[in-house]
Amino acid sequence: MNNKLERKYGLFTAICMVVGIVIGSGVFFKAQAILAKTGGDMPLAILAWLIGGAIMLACLLTFSFMSQKYEKVNGLVDYAEAMVGSKYGYYMGWFLATIYFPGLTSVLSWVTARYTLEFIVSANPDFPLLIPAAQGGCIIGPECVALTLLIMCFTYAVNSLSPKLAGRFQTSTTVIKMIPLCMMIVAGIVYGLANGTLQNNFVTTVPTVEVTGNPLFGAVCATAFAYEGWIIATSINAEIKDSKKNLPKALIIGGIIIIAVYLFYYIGVAGGATNQELIEKGATVAFTNIFGGFLGNILNLFIAVSCLGTTNGLMMACCRSIYSLAARGEGPKPEVYSQLDNKTNMPNNSAIFGLMIAAAWFVYFYLSNLAATWSGPFVFDISELPIITIYMMYIPIFVQWMRKEKDENAIKRYVLPALAVIGSLFMMLACVLSHKMGVLWYMIVFVIIMAAGGYINSKNK
Repeated sequence: MNNKLERKYGLFTAICMVVGIVIGSGVFFKAQAILAKTGGDMPLAILAWLIGGAIMLACLLTFSFMSQKYEKVNGLVDYAEAMVGSKYGYYMGWFLATIYFPGLTSVLSWVTARYTLEFIVSANPDFPLLIPAAQGGCIIGPECVALTLLIMCFTYAVNSLSPKLAGRFQTSTTVIKMIPLCMMIVAGIVYGLANGTLQNNFVTTVPTVEVTGNPLFGAVCATAFAYEGWIIATSINAEIKDSKKNLPKALIIGGIIIIAVYLFYYIGVAGGATNQELIEKGATVAFTNIFGGFLGNILNLFIAVSCLGTTNGLMMACCRSIYSLAARGEGPKPEVYSQLDNKTNMPNNSAIFGLMIAAAWFVYFYLSNLAATWSGPFVFDISELPIITIYMMYIPIFVQWMRKEKDENAIKRYVLPALAVIGSLFMMLACVLSHKMGVLWYMIVFVIIMAAGGYINSKNK
């Protein structure tokens, strides 16, 4: 056994990591929710996409500057450690390992399973489900639960047994997922302009949809999930060739691609179905309206593959999460979780830890958010609230960058970090106004888990 990761990924893989993790489920999974939160107001929904993209870009650019200077293991932990201190770096790493990475991995595994089942049921309406598809079998049925766990185990196996194969899988799924998106961008805009659907969607709303709270804040909060994931690319910084040069390029190029694809795709979807249809049936109805039932369903398969690529990218980070602490001699049993397999150069013990925590979060997500087996306290959205927490944890890093980096020019040192701070505060405010009591329940759980992490580390030392 050794404890040093090898550099195995190039610039293209890093770009695919950024684009492939962000563009995957969110554009399909949250597009419907964002339009619903605005009451079918398409211009307001597009404004929410623009605001979310601008916030992501400001944060992304600031971290790209940091990636040119600091590199150890797991970029975000490196930046937190360098800017704020080793203790803050530890808590950042603990948060990523126990809440952020595994929580998002569990949700994305479920989204992949859901779209896979929807493809199967659309291709074969007689496919037997214990809970019929019309009653939510593709969402909460036992087949969906089993497939979710299978997807978790599959992505874990790919990453732990062959990290190079996992990198190739990430690039392949990123290329594949661009096919339906580009098709919808072109065909949706042409189709919508030809029959007037696109123009009509921009001037009409859906009065039957009840809007609670501030619609713009709620929609921007939902875009946080769709735009999130780019920071995960920094988790493999120790494995990227010439990381200080290639990682910043990957972040910037990937960020620009993401924003452009999201905006044009959303407009394309608006040309394929009415706002009412999009809210009731989701973005897949636009594919069916434009391309017909058969081809539209084939494109649903592309969506499932797209989501699988996103899940794979999240699992890449999940498998390495506790290792980033163990490599620093911190966290639970660093002598165990810092070990790397001689053949695969993967932290297998860390990977098992990540898989188990992701499975635990899925149990919570299923019982509270999907099956709704309880409706009392400690019910919160694991797909959005951890993202808001990470924006909160970004702020001290940005502030310390402005205070410490005296050799940078004004734009790099002050302007972009200040915009990133403002954007992060906006995301936090949008979260509070949108989720209300859910924020309180989540913060209680967050504090308990972070306190447990502090106790474990002090006990270890």
